[in-house]
Amino acid sequence: MSSFLVTGGRELSGAIRPAGNKNAALPVLAATLMSAEPVTVRNVPGIRDVHTLLDIMESLGASVTWTGPHTVVVDAAGAEARDLDPELSERIRASILLAGPLLARFGSLSLPPPGGDVIGRRRLDTHLLAFRALGAEVETSAGLDISAPALRGASMFLDEPSVTATENAVMAASMAEGRTVIRNAAAEPHVQDLCRLLNAMGARIEGIGTSNLVIEGASTLGGADFEIGADHVETGSFIGLAAVTRSRLVIEDAPVEHLDSTLLGFRRLGIDCRVEGRNLVVDGRGEPVIRMDAFGHIPKVDDGPWPAFPADLTSIAVVAATSARGTVLVHEKMFESRMFFTDKLVSMHHPVRPPPRGRGGSVEAARRQGREPRHPRRDGHADRGAGRPGRQPDPQRGADRTRLREDRRAAAGPGSAHRAPRVAVRGRLAARKRPLRRRLTGGPRNGYTSQGGIEPAGRRRRR
Repeated sequence: MSSFLVTGGRELSGAIRPAGNKNAALPVLAATLMSAEPVTVRNVPGIRDVHTLLDIMESLGASVTWTGPHTVVVDAAGAEARDLDPELSERIRASILLAGPLLARFGSLSLPPPGGDVIGRRRLDTHLLAFRALGAEVETSAGLDISAPALRGASMFLDEPSVTATENAVMAASMAEGRTVIRNAAAEPHVQDLCRLLNAMGARIEGIGTSNLVIEGASTLGGADFEIGADHVETGSFIGLAAVTRSRLVIEDAPVEHLDSTLLGFRRLGIDCRVEGRNLVVDGRGEPVIRMDAFGHIPKVDDGPWPAFPADLTSIAVVAATSARGTVLVHEKMFESRMFFTDKLVSMHHPVRPPPRGRGGSVEAARRQGREPRHPRRDGHADRGAGRPGRQPDPQRGADRTRLREDRRAAAGPGSAHRAPRVAVRGRLAARKRPLRRRLTGGPRNGYTSQGGIEPAGRRRRR
């Protein structure tokens, strides 16, 4: 299918059940290569990434059998350490997850660069740090060549809580000799699912759900029967669906134990979410109103490593916020290119724009009565000042500017002109200020830049 035709304005109703967690299914299936016995995995989502990963595993000699629409049995007794198919590997980011299992079972592998969606730079350095800590030798050229005659347990601190790097480190350490301690590990629900599967196969992992994992290596791993948990990200997308269609939906068997930060974020957007047993009831009927912070400050929704608001839901939060009344700042702090899609919302006349103080990877979603949304590049500078019709003042900004003036007076000392240092700095940089701005941002003065940053929308200098 090359296109979709969507007719909006229809209220939805009924119940829906989220699929199995895709981000758990991929490492869980990759981990089945570590056993020479059959492993049954249930609640597997039938998506393209899953089928592509299974195709790669079959090319390595594993036997894959679907016994139901969402149940697959993997028998890796005949698997071998072959070169991965580069065409299949380029289709999905998850091909990197085969590095840990192949290294643990066969001692070496050659891996082409993984593919995946383009949402920003996605480092592999943390994977390499973990493998080297376990005693592996890593060479990078056109791809990755990793070898380790024998993996040995070690204590390591990951330079970032990368999900896939944590998963690779856990899989490799599960068959390493001795004890491995992983600090600053990712703790997302999909990492927890992988650890539980490995324990069911005979591994010994402690600290599941925390940032510190302790793993006692095992010489071999056996078969298991494991069920993947419901996808908390898909659950969040259903919450956004109910909000933008003004509908009441029941999400059955939702992963309520993993929804704390998600529900906090959406409730901040005025979306009514209630937990009833194992179900989540989302009532999007009526107009949601952004919940302001104390003293009328503009609220924000920002992502971060677990258990913060999930990065994969920031896009959903932006779209849901466009249907609410009020203003909210949404900060994407993990992937610098994820917010590029907001240009499409602007072209649909949705009120999304760079924030007043210009923060890279952030957008402001606002809808005010009697005001047409404006595009900073198409319509010129955005409206400024609290006195303009429809403009809501930001009390925090005024407080910040007051503190800044007080700091300048204190720094200048008694009897001095506190503006003098500011004027002197401005004078030295006046001739270079405009070229320097272009060189740093790589784009025009206002709007989105080619490097993913966002410039302030038309602020004038005070003379």
